[in-house]
Amino acid sequence: MSVDDFAAMPEQTVAWDGVRNYQARNFMRNQMDVGDPVFFYQSCCAQPGIIGLAQVSQLAYPDITQFDPQSKYYDPKATQQTPRWFNVDVKLVKRTRLVTIKELRQYPELEKMRILQIGNRLSITPVDPAEWKFILEIL
Repeated sequence: MSVDDFAAMPEQTVAWDGVRNYQARNFMRNQMDVGDPVFFYQSCCAQPGIIGLAQVSQLAYPDITQFDPQSKYYDPKATQQTPRWFNVDVKLVKRTRLVTIKELRQYPELEKMRILQIGNRLSITPVDPAEWKFILEIL
């Protein structure tokens, strides 16, 4: 989903569904609380990077796409009683300028940021408060 798609959603709120990585699922399920700020990070595009600010608007709950055989996110091992995948709802706060991965890598203040580590394949990772503050300053 693009930030424009996000902005067009009713109340600019959407379920952050389709996550199929256990570590990313655990971050959402176990560490995100209502009101937590998040960067809207676009990853499936020519220029991956931060393009907006959002906040968690609903705690983690079972991702309904895992139960739908017509969904590309269907998981035949998931059941209503034992769901495997969870999502949170997020609400768009504002669109920002695009801060690309290439730009983020230029700043020594962000050298330990998880999303910038070699081999990282997750777009859902915790952000250190100092990193968060720094990125807000460059947006």
